[in-house]
Amino acid sequence: MLKLTSRQEEILNYIKEYQQNTGFPPTRSEIAHEMGFKSPNAAEEHLRALARKGALEVLPGTSRGLKLPISEQLGLPIIGQVAAGNPILAEESIADYCDIPSTLFTPNADYLLTVKGASMIDIGIYEDDLLAVHKIDKANYGDIVVARIDGDVTVKRLGKIRHKYWLNLLAENPDYEPIEVDLRSSDFAIEGISVGVIRRNI
Repeated sequence: MLKLTSRQEEILNYIKEYQQNTGFPPTRSEIAHEMGFKSPNAAEEHLRALARKGALEVLPGTSRGLKLPISEQLGLPIIGQVAAGNPILAEESIADYCDIPSTLFTPNADYLLTVKGASMIDIGIYEDDLLAVHKIDKANYGDIVVARIDGDVTVKRLGKIRHKYWLNLLAENPDYEPIEVDLRSSDFAIEGISVGVIRRNI
């Protein structure tokens, strides 16, 4: 947990509320006016203190250059269709936001991924569920992972490496064959691990 002063919490909450209402962050002048400061310079000092504590990022050269951590912007981002070759958290992949705290999951969730297909139904992951994902590039055998293979993103159980260069991504549905990945020729990466599921269709 970040240790913020009461004034810093007020400013941070104002920035979040302003951004939720308008789609962009407030200016220094707007923050100063809201907080009763005599000048924007006083707001700037508090913003830099918040940046030092990691509560936001101050971008130089623009009056609205404030960036909240992605999990604090509008809730957890919901990832829809992921374009091949693009980062999973690319702006064009974010379909919406879900107003739940990342701390609802352990470890914390960084985003929610819309599940497509029925390959994981035997462990209760269904079409259109929201998979809560902790962003990390390593996983243990048996973990449910979000993996990228040659630009395509899939949710599977991580199997053991075979013959040094081969690994299996296992479905949880007998109708689906394992995906065999040749690490020598495939562009393979782990994007994160599953930390929970939110069901939208009940």
